[in-house]
Amino acid sequence: MSLLLTNLKHFGITFLILLSALVCFGLSIGADAHLFEDKLAYQLEGEVHVFFEDGQTVARVIKGDNDRGFTVETVVLDPNGQAKPYIEINAAGATTLKLVFPEDGSHFVVDIPNIDDSVTIPTITSPPALYQDDEPIIAISDIESGFGAFRQFLVTHGVADLQLNWTFGKGHLVLVGDFVDRGASTTQVLWAIYKLEQAAREAGGQVHFIIGNHEIKNLQGNFQSANEKYFYIAGMLGKQQYQLFDDNALLGRWLASKNVLEVINGVAFVHGGLHPDVAKYQVSVAEINQIVRSGYRTLYYSPATISKTSFLQSSTTGPAWYRGYFKDDLTQQAVEQGLTAVGATAVVVGHTLQSEVNARFNHKIFAIDVKHPKDYLNSFPLRRSEGLLIKNGQYFRLTEDGEVLAL
Repeated sequence: MSLLLTNLKHFGITFLILLSALVCFGLSIGADAHLFEDKLAYQLEGEVHVFFEDGQTVARVIKGDNDRGFTVETVVLDPNGQAKPYIEINAAGATTLKLVFPEDGSHFVVDIPNIDDSVTIPTITSPPALYQDDEPIIAISDIESGFGAFRQFLVTHGVADLQLNWTFGKGHLVLVGDFVDRGASTTQVLWAIYKLEQAAREAGGQVHFIIGNHEIKNLQGNFQSANEKYFYIAGMLGKQQYQLFDDNALLGRWLASKNVLEVINGVAFVHGGLHPDVAKYQVSVAEINQIVRSGYRTLYYSPATISKTSFLQSSTTGPAWYRGYFKDDLTQQAVEQGLTAVGATAVVVGHTLQSEVNARFNHKIFAIDVKHPKDYLNSFPLRRSEGLLIKNGQYFRLTEDGEVLAL
């Protein structure tokens, strides 16, 4: 018995040592574990999408739950329509949608532009890509459908309040891609951005939604990284999943209008990065956006002959995908070559995960992709949001606790 106890003790100690080593190794490479998922992630009451059908704009709202059963209400949006749960017609004739966040029971409202008898489908155009006004800039990336963390970061750093009313004056909020996928709040995040755009514009500010590779995946109908609930949501709404973001969906057409690259006050914002060879093609910022946008809904594959279009739409060299800034063989000269090509003095990127927001290559590259907290999930170790502030030509790391740290 004594020998058995001794062997068990040795086994237990060895197991603990190996487990500790495994945990330490996981932490060293940035791994984390999700401990459990709150079932509220699958509460679908109030899920709302807007579609263009038969010359009309219609909203479809899911109501109910697994116990009561589900119904889908379809409402034609027009200034003479009737108010419904989750949909209101305001005094000016605009439609207001109510978006619910099940995790804490809160909601926010989004106005859809007026639709009258002569205009049944609102016009959506691509935004400018060049800005110069010396106003402050706050940037954040890779939210990955985490509405709670996104909203709290905006509140902490004075961009918006809890109802997503704009509080950042004439400032710029730059969203550097990958705000969809890998989470359970894709709908809330996208409608929140839609609302923030309107609110900022009315106050003289600006929201810039830079397209990342995961937005492109969604526009192409690639939902391998999407939460499984959106497959069922689409089915309940009478759609295939890709139709949630196709050209007959308001959110899809709006997403497809966005830029992949913008230069604001001399700083480039792009999800992946600027491959040095972009200089060889002598393309303007406007042309880069036009070429990449033309491939948002087209599956990319490696062609036999590389062209300007295939280079920019590539899943390795394209601006939404490039990771070369984080390889050891890239030189300072190569970095600056890409910046010069688009008329920028520095570039802010997401896409490649960092332990914290940081500056590289003599403050020419600012990497801001960090692990943000996930809705409905508790993780170990704890995740913490970060972002970037650019003000008066200086760069600052913004923390979840509200700290502003010089870079």
